[in-house]
Amino acid sequence: MRNSDSFLSGLTMTRRDLLGAFAVAAMASAIPFGARAQAAAPASGTAQAIADHFSGVTTMQGEFVQFGPRGEQTGGKFFIQRPGKLRFNYDDPSPMRVIADGKNVAIGNTKLKTWDLYPLSKTPLSLLLAQHIDLSAGMVKGVKEESDLTTIALGNNTVFGNSTITMMFDPKTYDLRQWTITDNQGKDTSVMIFNVKTGMQFDDRVFRVPYESIPGTPQSRD
Repeated sequence: MRNSDSFLSGLTMTRRDLLGAFAVAAMASAIPFGARAQAAAPASGTAQAIADHFSGVTTMQGEFVQFGPRGEQTGGKFFIQRPGKLRFNYDDPSPMRVIADGKNVAIGNTKLKTWDLYPLSKTPLSLLLAQHIDLSAGMVKGVKEESDLTTIALGNNTVFGNSTITMMFDPKTYDLRQWTITDNQGKDTSVMIFNVKTGMQFDDRVFRVPYESIPGTPQSRD
C-alpha cells in the first residue's frame, strides 16, 4: 500500500473530524501528552509569550514530514497565512492536496480529481491558524515546559470532542517545530516542519479552494 493510499484509508476512518489528514510530531510526541503534563495546567508567562510570538507570525512557509497513525510517512511543502489559511502540497507520488481558505478545509486527490470539504471551525486545525492563541481560555488541555521544548495542548470538547492539537515550540527562539492532532479514537497524526521562512506575501490563489470541482457547493452548480 502506498503512502497516499494509507493516507486515504486513515482519512476515511476519521473523516468526520478531519483528523487523519494532519499530524505533526516526531519522537517527542511518541509519549502521550497526558503522561508528560497535567491536563488543564495553567499557562506560565513564558508559554503565553511563546503563543503570542506565534500569533504574531502572520505568514510562513517551509517543508514538512508527516507521520500517520500507522507509521506511514509523507513529505512536502506547506504555506500558512493567519488567520485561517493553509496549504499542504505533498511530494510525488502522493496526489494529495490540503487547502484551508479561512472558512473551509478541502482535501483533494489530484489523480482522482476528487475533493472533500469540511468546516474549518469544526477542526482542531482552526486553533493552529487562529488570529490569536489565548492560553487563559478553557481550551488549554495542558502545558509542559522543558529545557529543549515547550508543549501546548489545545482542545474544546464541545466543538472537537476528545480530539486535540498539541503544538511544540523551541523555548529559546519561540519557533513552532511540530504539531500533532489526536483524533477521538486516540490516534495521532504528526507533522514536523523545517526550513521555515516567515514574513512573505502569498498570491490569493495559493489558498484558493476549487469549489467548482466539489459536488454540492453553490459554485459547482454555476
